[in-house]
Amino acid sequence: MNSKIDRQNSFSPRQPSYVEAFWIWAKIGVLSFGGPAAQIALMHRMVVEQKGWLNEKQYLNALGFCMLLPGPEAMQLATYAGWKIQGALGGLMAGLLFVLPGAVIVLGLAVIYVTFGDLPLTVAIFLGIKAAVLIVVVEALFRVAKKALHLTEHWFIAAFAFIGLFLLEIPYPLVIALSAGYGFLGGAKSEGIADPSHDSSHGLARMQTEKITQPLRSLLPSTLITVVFWLLIWWLPIVAIDYFFDLPILIQIGEFFSKLAVVTFGGAYAVLAYLAQDVVNQFGWLTAGEMMDGLGLAETTPGPLILVTEFVGFIAGYRQGGLMLGFSAALVTLWVTFVPCFMWIFAGAPYLEWIGDQPRLKSALAAITAAVVGVILNLSLWFSLQVLFKDVETETYGPFKTLVPIFSSIDWRVVLLSGICALLIFRYHWNILAVLATSALIGVILTV
Repeated sequence: MNSKIDRQNSFSPRQPSYVEAFWIWAKIGVLSFGGPAAQIALMHRMVVEQKGWLNEKQYLNALGFCMLLPGPEAMQLATYAGWKIQGALGGLMAGLLFVLPGAVIVLGLAVIYVTFGDLPLTVAIFLGIKAAVLIVVVEALFRVAKKALHLTEHWFIAAFAFIGLFLLEIPYPLVIALSAGYGFLGGAKSEGIADPSHDSSHGLARMQTEKITQPLRSLLPSTLITVVFWLLIWWLPIVAIDYFFDLPILIQIGEFFSKLAVVTFGGAYAVLAYLAQDVVNQFGWLTAGEMMDGLGLAETTPGPLILVTEFVGFIAGYRQGGLMLGFSAALVTLWVTFVPCFMWIFAGAPYLEWIGDQPRLKSALAAITAAVVGVILNLSLWFSLQVLFKDVETETYGPFKTLVPIFSSIDWRVVLLSGICALLIFRYHWNILAVLATSALIGVILTV
């Protein structure tokens, strides 16, 4: 219903059949290694350059829209592109095919992990993977900082996010909400918007605004139906599990990852600190080392990096009740992680043009992106302490709490491996898969 109005405004240059689209989205899903940047580039090459299903402007507008949303932007970009080309069915097909290949592989690797994880060879491999992941996160920090910190206030927002998370233990959702609120309130000023009463083109601008807002009002009823429909899909399975089964771990997982799905602005690396510290410290589902192992597995598989949540859910369920509960927990995790993504796209896509013209929303996004720098810095430091040192203590200084390593417990092998990985990534610009494989191999050699 929403799709018809928006797609009629600018049809894609060429309409594929569902069979052709299925195989292209399946190919993208299988080849989508390397994180969001590589995945977005892959989709651009296949959907815009090779197939001509979207033009350059449509693709870039869609990318900007998806970056405003919580959740994995590459998966949501695929969903939007499928919706734009073939409506809701096309969006479902594109989004599912982007996620499912990686989800199947991650689940298989998680089963292997719990089955053979204590073997000396496996321990040695994951020693190298942990060291590589540490440098990958640091590299992500530099990459995001370069894009995000353009203004002095952005540096202050990043510093606030880091101090709030690492030293004051402010909840991650509150950090994101405060940053977005600050950016939203300062949006008009930061964009240099003039007072309309002194603008000679005020009348024309008002006419253009009315021209846009009138169709938007007609969309509201169908948007409300879309939101209610997807909310029911999202929550009915969780309610059914709670009613018919005595499995509190599945309810905990459903509630926690549903909350995560609403605040995952800034990509997977941004939310990993919140995810890691809660599942390790609050719930005790995994250790910090296991969290790093899961991230390493997610880095080596196709699909969005946020599939690390599936690994976490599987391990949490497996610890409570074996393989079957692990499979159930992984399925619940996938459900509540990705169903909201379809809701954001199908409800919000018809408003793309209007959203792109809102300076306050752009400013809020810029503030969130700046906060993400502080969030990833917190993640980098937390991971570094957990991986480089075997023993870490928490000390309190007035209102501040901080992690303090026991320097005698440093693992020289991780230090050496991290140095090698840093050289390969920053000096020689190796891709992530090659760095992970090399570090794992050297980890085995050092252990032997």
